[in-house]
Amino acid sequence: MQEKDYIFEITLKVRDYECDIQGIVNNSVYQNYLEHTRHEFLLAAGISFADLHFNGIDAVVNRVEIDYKQPLRSGDSFVSRMRLEKEEPIKLIFIQDIIRLSDNKLCVSGRITVVCLKNGNICMKIPSELEIALSPYYSR
Repeated sequence: MQEKDYIFEITLKVRDYECDIQGIVNNSVYQNYLEHTRHEFLLAAGISFADLHFNGIDAVVNRVEIDYKQPLRSGDSFVSRMRLEKEEPIKLIFIQDIIRLSDNKLCVSGRITVVCLKNGNICMKIPSELEIALSPYYSR
């Protein structure tokens, strides 16, 4: 994927406590990196999870697919990049990559599917509060 396809990125650094006994980032930690990227993107797009929740709307992860390509190690700096797709009528798909900066190697590739709940019930379409804010970012 070319950089121009990404709509958001954040640079992070691996911390010692995120590594397992093998000296590499534990597989579960990558989900934290991917989630942090999505949350920072939403904030940059003017969307507050707290505000949505107080209005009865919760965007929840429905499915996570992760391909682990290369391990990250303590001290590695990396960039977490993403793009956004909409799968009609109710799913948001976050396509996310984590790239180690020292050698530009793809470490993780993820596809995270999100659906929305309104007052605890699945929405049959993306709520207008999200649709209006996110529509400029959908990959075409």
